[in-house]
Amino acid sequence: MEELKDISKDRLPKHIGLILDGNRRWAKKNLLNLNIGHLIGYENLKKRLFDFFEAGIQYLSIYALSLENVKKRKQQEIIYIFRIILDAVDSVIKEATVKEEKVNFNVIGRINLLPQEVREKIQELIEFTKDHDKNFINLCIMYDGQEEIVDAVKKIIHDSVKVEDVNRNLIKKYLYSHNFPEVDYIIRTGMEDGARISGFLLWDSSYAEFKFRKDLWPDYTREMVIEDLIEFSERNRRKGK
Repeated sequence: MEELKDISKDRLPKHIGLILDGNRRWAKKNLLNLNIGHLIGYENLKKRLFDFFEAGIQYLSIYALSLENVKKRKQQEIIYIFRIILDAVDSVIKEATVKEEKVNFNVIGRINLLPQEVREKIQELIEFTKDHDKNFINLCIMYDGQEEIVDAVKKIIHDSVKVEDVNRNLIKKYLYSHNFPEVDYIIRTGMEDGARISGFLLWDSSYAEFKFRKDLWPDYTREMVIEDLIEFSERNRRKGK
């Protein structure tokens, strides 16, 4: 991107987390069915992912569907979201840019709670991109950051790890996100009433920078991507120093 050419790579984030908030409100604002908001949000995500890759961001974690979403929203809406996931996998497999940019897709969360058809389709996506090694995407589905830590602790206990061997590095190895570096920057759209991350990447975001936008996710543009990256590059990240 021309606007970022004068910014050194070490001033840009390596790993960005995206909280895609505002699809439902966007639909209401435009007098559309809520499901259309999810569809438009997905279409926008496809565009923005490659904007971030073009900017040199290698790792992206996408908060696509939380456990709380599934618990609190109507079944019809959740079924529609599952349909988007199924169609999205088919689209990714056919997308030439995914191969050209060597995009590796992983899915983290309590995948076992998904319908079998969705689980199988997700596994198809992971298998299809497993040898890609340039850009990496973690799709957070049926995800909750506290439950991620709970599941890590259970695995540590199951493996009979000695107390003296438990440290930060070991816990990281047991997290869903074990193959990703800590997150540098979390961008949340649709944040009209405060500043929250809603349980997103709790362990990995210890020293993350945050950007909260009022803009709804379907309205998040390439220009906003550039603006947010420039803002990050200008921040003084002391990381506890």
